[in-house]
Amino acid sequence: MKNLSLKEKIGQLIVVRTTGYLFDHQIRYPAWEANQQQLQTWLWEYNIGGVILLGGSCAEIAQRTKQLNQWAKTPLLVAADIEEGVGQRFTGASWFPPPMALAQIAQDDLELAKKYAEEMGKITAKEALCMGVNWILAPVVDVNNNPDNPVINVRAFGDNPEVVKELSSAFIRGTQSYPILNGAKHFPGHGDTSTDSHLDLPVISHSQARLQDIELVPFQGAIALNVDAIMTAHLLVSAYDNQNPATLSHRILTEELRHNMGFEGLIVTDALIMGGVAKYAPPEKIAVKALQAGADILLMPENPLVAIHSIIEAVEKGEISESRIDESLQRVSKAKEKLFKSQQSFSFAEISSNESQQVINKILFKSNQISALNPIKKVGEGINLVVVDDLLNCDFLDRQTPSITIPDSFGYHAQVFDQRNLYMWENQPISKPFILQVFVRGNPFRGTAGLSAIALKTYEQILKNPHLQGIMVYGSPYVLDWFKNQIPTRIPWGFSYGQMAIAQQTICNGIFQISANLDITKGNFL
Repeated sequence: MKNLSLKEKIGQLIVVRTTGYLFDHQIRYPAWEANQQQLQTWLWEYNIGGVILLGGSCAEIAQRTKQLNQWAKTPLLVAADIEEGVGQRFTGASWFPPPMALAQIAQDDLELAKKYAEEMGKITAKEALCMGVNWILAPVVDVNNNPDNPVINVRAFGDNPEVVKELSSAFIRGTQSYPILNGAKHFPGHGDTSTDSHLDLPVISHSQARLQDIELVPFQGAIALNVDAIMTAHLLVSAYDNQNPATLSHRILTEELRHNMGFEGLIVTDALIMGGVAKYAPPEKIAVKALQAGADILLMPENPLVAIHSIIEAVEKGEISESRIDESLQRVSKAKEKLFKSQQSFSFAEISSNESQQVINKILFKSNQISALNPIKKVGEGINLVVVDDLLNCDFLDRQTPSITIPDSFGYHAQVFDQRNLYMWENQPISKPFILQVFVRGNPFRGTAGLSAIALKTYEQILKNPHLQGIMVYGSPYVLDWFKNQIPTRIPWGFSYGQMAIAQQTICNGIFQISANLDITKGNFL
């Protein structure tokens, strides 16, 4: 690091997104994911400091991370948004229910929930390192006290600041069992918004006192544990700065986070291509303003070369000092020293181990809700109505997932819709028995985490249909609350915070009462 040119120093402060797949023709998001030739140039000539990966299997990621480090001039930060375990992003690894499932457990047993959160952190860290991922962009420490929050939602450890602090701190402690970086997000708190910052700039109008009492509490817990990084939020927090998004605010990042709260680790921006900040200023100004505000790492600038050259120009004009660049470079260097001084190695055999699957099963068992005094009976010809947020983007569903195969074995054959075309079910004369399965939760770029007006109208009709045999909801507890107020008492229902295959299996087993196939004490689903 000592002999780097200014261009190479700035390169170390940038993390670019790329695909986890090995070949260019597999790139799914070409506007955001660099191809092989670009990456080789960026990593070697510009000394880019890290990558964030999305897509691919565990085996592919292990190969990919080796390839990327071979291209790099300096060993890389390899990051991933794995808030719900490695399997959330990379197939084959352990996929946990979202963090709000632990908040459900905490209502009855906080200590047990903390135990699970710590184990979740340990397993996520170990499996990430098996593949060469060395930076977990988690936990989410936002307090989701707005049920209409479209983007945080079940990604949070609940709506109680103290519980969120306890559970997110436990997750951090779990990751600290291994030589890996963690990162709390999204500062100063994205929980009380009804706008998705991927699409636009949310405005937080709370007082500083309210922010201290709620939003900042989990961040204080993370800082007390020496969390490695804190990610900024693209929010306009008027109590601190009514002009600049938090990501670009010196008042928020330097004065509040660094000076007042005493955070000494890496400040990383949320993705700079997101609407919440990209609409604020041109890309070249955003890069400079983020560093001036106090950020150390620029995550996913629209064009890393534009960012680098604009920062060089700002240094030459005296708008930002080279010593300010060096200050962030020292933090990056310190973080990398933590990662690369360890000689500990990890085996692929540790991915999706029996131990990790048992933890997942126990969390599901404790957080799922099932009311099935009258189990669903086998029929000759029935319908399995499955509704998802987006048919083209639901990696938890295919022909072989339990929400399809288990009902099918009972005579209920799948018809799959998303909320936008569910109206096609309206006023249809349904004379067959049918079940309803709804997959809805908060996720980036959706813009909503609830039931659309069109879908609500159709659901009201469905719930009045005498042929309805059962309901299963996966994802948002706020959606469940609406259904619980509408479901006829005779109808069995089930709910899981998780949407992945194992969550589907636990709920379907409960609703159809396939007790012989379920052995939760051993953590196995047979």
